[in-house]
Amino acid sequence: MIICLETATNLCSVALIDNAGLVSLRESNELKSHASLLTVFAEEILKNQGIKASDLDAVAVSKGPGSYTGLRIGVSVAKGIAYGASIPLIGVETTLSMFWGMKQNIPESEINPLLFCPMLDARRMEVYYAIYNSTGEKIKDISAEVVTEDLFTDIPESQRIIFFGDGATKCKDIINHKNAIFAEDFRISAAHMHKPVFQAFNEGRYEDVAYFEPLYLKDFITSIPRKNILGK
Repeated sequence: MIICLETATNLCSVALIDNAGLVSLRESNELKSHASLLTVFAEEILKNQGIKASDLDAVAVSKGPGSYTGLRIGVSVAKGIAYGASIPLIGVETTLSMFWGMKQNIPESEINPLLFCPMLDARRMEVYYAIYNSTGEKIKDISAEVVTEDLFTDIPESQRIIFFGDGATKCKDIINHKNAIFAEDFRISAAHMHKPVFQAFNEGRYEDVAYFEPLYLKDFITSIPRKNILGK
């Protein structure tokens, strides 16, 4: 079994998974709760299953992009579990687990040809996003951009594309694409990590516990000092 931690957004989510699927899940939307709830959720799940961290096959964490503070807390806890229990650490791009979470809610008959655009809020009208095809192949790498009417004009009007995540919600009235679909009820979850986590586990793709860092995209979120705006 593998324990998965998701802290890239306001949601604090911990899932225990095995080859067959989801075993247990604990989540909270309480703001700024990651530091106080993440380890509590993990301990409760393990206790309820009657296992210890050392009994796990690995620990997985959503590695970003997303909230700087949330990612830092999630990765720190995951590294602590991995080191203390001497188990592998798996990092999963947040947009990839979002893709799998969205895909499972769409009927197979509607999947092709459909593009998936998971979006994470990066403040103001800025978002982190990537674009995947229906098989999970990334056709546009993760980037951080300001959303404008022209952002997706390179995608043919005939191509259906679904936007989802907290970044997509705030951009619904700006994105100008004839076949855009907005999944406003989508919510990120550690349970969505199942497919990419077991792919990485089966292929032996682990992170270096000592040197692993989240995908912050720090350069994008640097602010212009207010004194420059005022000319002082």
